[in-house]
Amino acid sequence: MNRLNLLLDTHILLWWLADSPRLSKKARNAVEDSELVWVSAVSAWEIELKRTRGLLDAPDNLEATLRARDLRALPLTVAHAVAAGRLPRHHGDPFDRMLVAQASLESLTLLTADARQAAYEIPVILA
Repeated sequence: MNRLNLLLDTHILLWWLADSPRLSKKARNAVEDSELVWVSAVSAWEIELKRTRGLLDAPDNLEATLRARDLRALPLTVAHAVAAGRLPRHHGDPFDRMLVAQASLESLTLLTADARQAAYEIPVILA
């Protein structure tokens, strides 16, 4: 069987790190069974913006936490930014649009609970 290379949507990452019951069994299995699991720099940015404003509870040492959980960091590139800017307007959230662009350019499957992401022509697992 081909093992997936996943890109975690920000909410999925937070649920995974917190071992949240909101993370479905399907999503847990996808992460556990994947070859590589990626976390975008845009997710780290989104988390830090919200964490420092007190809008969510997240590790204050996110980079070390990702390494400890064997999650790979996916940097942002100019190509990602250009691709995100050229996406159809199925989704207005710039963080989510960047994740779609990265999944597309890097041939990754996006793991998300946001059904709007499935409107794009990328592999998506809806959690």
